[in-house]
Amino acid sequence: MVSPASPEFQPKLDTHVRETVAFHFSEETGSPFWLDFKQKLDFDPRERIQGFADLSSLGFFQDEWLRCKEPRIFVPKAFKDKPVYVFETGGSTGIPKSRINIEDFRLDYSAFSETLPEKFFPKGSDWLEVGPSGPRRLRLAIEHLAQVRGGICYMVDLDPRFVIKLIKWGEMAMMERYKQHVIDQALTLIKAHSSIKCLFTTPKLLEALCEKISLEKAGITGVFCGGTEMTPQFHRFAVEELCGPNVHFAPTYGNTLMGLAVGKPRVPEDKYAVIYYPPAPRAIVEVLDPKDPSRTVGYGETGRVCLTTMTKEFFMPRFLERDQGEREAPSAGFPYDGVRNVRPFSEMNQTVVEGVY
Repeated sequence: MVSPASPEFQPKLDTHVRETVAFHFSEETGSPFWLDFKQKLDFDPRERIQGFADLSSLGFFQDEWLRCKEPRIFVPKAFKDKPVYVFETGGSTGIPKSRINIEDFRLDYSAFSETLPEKFFPKGSDWLEVGPSGPRRLRLAIEHLAQVRGGICYMVDLDPRFVIKLIKWGEMAMMERYKQHVIDQALTLIKAHSSIKCLFTTPKLLEALCEKISLEKAGITGVFCGGTEMTPQFHRFAVEELCGPNVHFAPTYGNTLMGLAVGKPRVPEDKYAVIYYPPAPRAIVEVLDPKDPSRTVGYGETGRVCLTTMTKEFFMPRFLERDQGEREAPSAGFPYDGVRNVRPFSEMNQTVVEGVY
């Protein structure tokens, strides 16, 4: 098993793995799911697993565990008296996966806040969130991000599952009307509140919004943009056309299971490739051979994204995502592997409908 960490980061990663495993497999602090899982093993994970490479002894985390089991079995005993959130994935490949949260979404977005340039995301300014709401963590996470930075967050309701249904039904005209309904609400808020300087939205909604207004003239100085798939072509279009030189474009790759990956700062040699690094050691990304998931592909090679999430609230070792991309080498500020140009996994049997993402 090839390590996703650089030699200098490896000790920190391995220490975090040991602490996470000790916590989740302890009778005092662990969750019902992992304590039951331990009973089916012929070894004690707290003894066997001494570093990231040893996580393979647990096998791959299964998709249906988050679709079909009650989320409360993942709540560690240490947090049994804490209020628990349940956030869901988009459901674009079937029954949504559910993940419990207590403080993780706040920790993730507080850390992400430190990566935003204050010139373009000024502290004290207000935010507008035009993206998935309802059972997704974005609704609370973006609001927390605004609050951490001293602002408030205005919200536009958006149900991406309805958009996906409209597309599947062939109701493209109705889908466009619903999208315009969302954009109209965003425009109303931007025009009414000059304090809004920062925007979160998805690639498709950003393009639709910019058909109606100039972000710069509207007072927007920073755009935090996330979606399942963002191509180099859209990245360039967003930077050069939609935003322009005076509005900062910050692409991110986030999902309910991982948290939030940071986009590598743009440099000319990357040619607008969209390169993400996970919030290690809380989350680690591997890029594996689709036909032999025990093998990590080489740098620059295409493979299936494998996600490991390790927080005290949630332990998800080696989950094969529905995404693929190219393995990216560690770089300045990121002493561990990243992934380039994430997109839906081409070998999945089901069709993935992204809708407004």
